[in-house]
Amino acid sequence: MNDGTYEPSVGRLLPWAGTAGKPCYVVGDGAGYVSRLADDIESIQLGMAGDLLDHAAVLLAERGATNRELHYLASRLTESLRDVRRVAESRGRRLAHRDDD
Repeated sequence: MNDGTYEPSVGRLLPWAGTAGKPCYVVGDGAGYVSRLADDIESIQLGMAGDLLDHAAVLLAERGATNRELHYLASRLTESLRDVRRVAESRGRRLAHRDDD
């Protein structure tokens, strides 16, 4: 079902990278298997980002975090921020296209 979020002629940026970190796109009406999988993965990525932020708040409040713990946290936050940025870019493109119609 096309609710106006997707335009068949517009590629949707997927929430994962391809070979050498290059972006992946799918073209369709937003109701296909790959689009539904992308929706599920975006939801998981956003949920994990929220969980990671909660963990970061607890770890940083302890004041006893080791350099190793902080490095690990920074690495995971960097990965999560990359994922969330890709989700935001994808959704922003789709919203901009919808607003143009």
